[in-house]
Amino acid sequence: MDVDRYDDNAVDDGDALPDKVQELAEASVPTSLKGVRACMRCGLLKTLDQFLEYGCDNCPFLDMAGNHERCNLCTTAFYEGQVAVMDPGESWTAKWLRVDEFLPGVYAIAVTGQLDKDIEDEIANRGGGGDVALLDLIIMKLNHDDGMGAMHE
Repeated sequence: MDVDRYDDNAVDDGDALPDKVQELAEASVPTSLKGVRACMRCGLLKTLDQFLEYGCDNCPFLDMAGNHERCNLCTTAFYEGQVAVMDPGESWTAKWLRVDEFLPGVYAIAVTGQLDKDIEDEIANRGGGGDVALLDLIIMKLNHDDGMGAMHE
């Protein structure tokens, strides 16, 4: 039995962490179970204070960092379920939730609400956030999906 296998002293400080480990170490997770909110674009869960301090890791173009009003417009406390996604590119759950292109973190299964039309227009005009049609698809799915893939009118 290799007792020193997990010894912190056995790792040379000069060795860089593998990319996957570094990415997981930087994953965004809520720091509290109270006051958790979901980004209305990607569903990432954080506390309001985390959104205020760092913004959304997946949606920096929403400019939430340091802007309390913007955080309230772009996040919601109304969501269903939580999923911790460690490897978005390989996770079937991340693919099912359509967060497989996002960063590791904790995501809402379903989000209630949508971004204001002014914010959507601003994103489209800036060219930020990628494909606006994809944004519309995500918003539609989050607002009308029962979580099992069935769409409702």
